[in-house]
Amino acid sequence: MQTVEKALYLLDFFDDKHPELGLSELARLAGMDKATTHRMLTALARAGMVEQQPATRLYRLGATILRLARIREATFPVTALLQPILEALAAETGETAHASLQAGPSLANVGVVESARSSRVFVEPGLKLPLHATASGNAFLAFSDPAFVAHVLAQPLAAITPDTITDPAALRERLAIARRDGFAHVDQGFEVEVYGIAAPLFGPGGDPVGAIAVATPTHRMTGELSGKIARAVMAAAVTASRAMGGEPPQDYQMRLERNAA
Repeated sequence: MQTVEKALYLLDFFDDKHPELGLSELARLAGMDKATTHRMLTALARAGMVEQQPATRLYRLGATILRLARIREATFPVTALLQPILEALAAETGETAHASLQAGPSLANVGVVESARSSRVFVEPGLKLPLHATASGNAFLAFSDPAFVAHVLAQPLAAITPDTITDPAALRERLAIARRDGFAHVDQGFEVEVYGIAAPLFGPGGDPVGAIAVATPTHRMTGELSGKIARAVMAAAVTASRAMGGEPPQDYQMRLERNAA
C-alpha cells in the first residue's frame, strides 16, 4: 500500500502551472531518489495515469485520468451542479467565486467563476488549497472531526506568505471563531493582496466535504463588503450542499439566519 500511495503522490505535483514535469524535478519535489521515482512513474505509465513525451522526456497526466474524471462527472455531476451556484455568487458579490472538495490532505478547486471587474482575483482551476492557509481550508477544518483537525495541526504548517498562520494554537482560535460564525476569513494567508471568505460544503451525514468561497483583492475589502460576502457564501454553501445530496447540520441553518438578521 505504501508503494501505491507513493506513486499516487507524484500525481499531486501536476497542475496548471506545471502540466509537464521531468524525472529529476519530480524526484526533487517528492523528496524521493530518482530510481524510486522512475519506478513509480513507469508503473503509472503502464496504467495510463501518466505518459511521457518522446521528444522532451517530460511526463504529463495520461488518458486514464481523463476517463476517470468523465466517469466521476457523469455519475456525480459536481461541476454541472456547482456552476450556476458559483455564477450567482459571483454576480451577487461582484467578486471571484470558487468551490473546492477534499482531496487527501488539502482541498482541490473544482469550479471557478471570475469577477467581471478588471481588478479581480484569478483562481486556478484544480488549484490545491492548503487547509491551514486558506479561507476554504479553515472553513472545512472548523467543522471537521477533532481527530482530523489534530492530525492536520500536528503536521508542519508552511508559511506560504508573511501572513500565513503557522502556530497551531493561533489556528485553533481562528477555527473556533469560524465554527461559531459559520464561515472563515483569511487575509493574505495564501496569496498576497487576496482576502478570502468561505463556508463549508456538507455531505449526507453533515460532515464537511469541501468549501465554497469568494476571493477579493484586499484593497476592495471593507466591513460592509465582508458581511455581504459572508452571508452570500453561507447561503450558497447550503444550496450547494443540498444540490450535491448533502445536508448541513441543524445548527448551521441557525448561524445562517443569525448572520442574515
